[in-house]
Amino acid sequence: MKTLLQINTSLFAGNGQSTQLANDFVREWRAEHAGAKVIVRDLAADPVPHLNAERLTALATAAEQRNAAQREVADYSDALIAELNCADVIVIGLPLYNFGIPSALQAYFDHVARAGVTFKYTANGPVGFIAGKRVLIFATRGGKHAGTARDSASAHVRNFLGLIGLTDVEFIYAEGLNIDATTRDQELRAARQQSAQLAHSPSFA
Repeated sequence: MKTLLQINTSLFAGNGQSTQLANDFVREWRAEHAGAKVIVRDLAADPVPHLNAERLTALATAAEQRNAAQREVADYSDALIAELNCADVIVIGLPLYNFGIPSALQAYFDHVARAGVTFKYTANGPVGFIAGKRVLIFATRGGKHAGTARDSASAHVRNFLGLIGLTDVEFIYAEGLNIDATTRDQELRAARQQSAQLAHSPSFA
């Protein structure tokens, strides 16, 4: 049975454009995969705590040396990582806020990037342990930034996913959503068409 993990990062939860695009893809994908399991992690409805010294120390402490509070932090991180490990397909809704990714997504990243658990350091660079999965990212923006020096968010997300072993990553962009209604409608329509094609394509089988 196929498993899809949907990670919604919009501050507006289900009302965010990135979430709605992700929802459309998941609905189409489920139509092709009867009985598939979908896990939804909404970082607005259920935010991941931001990393602080106590949480970082807990994650860095050897399992047998953790106290009760540290075990709780590590167990929470382990649960997030387990969702990634069990997924065949990962779908991320990714709005752009002030040229950066949502802080809720960064907090999520900080809890799943664990040396020795999701990646290891080597003399030739890091090697990720979470591999063999397709990742589809719906990137929504008020302006037009893709392919320019302003789009550091795409590189950041791609680099992070690569760190933990997720290298089969595809972006669908819907940009200029705050320029005017015509541009917004055209961009969202194009993104949905591309999304529907991918949902029914063999590459996401």
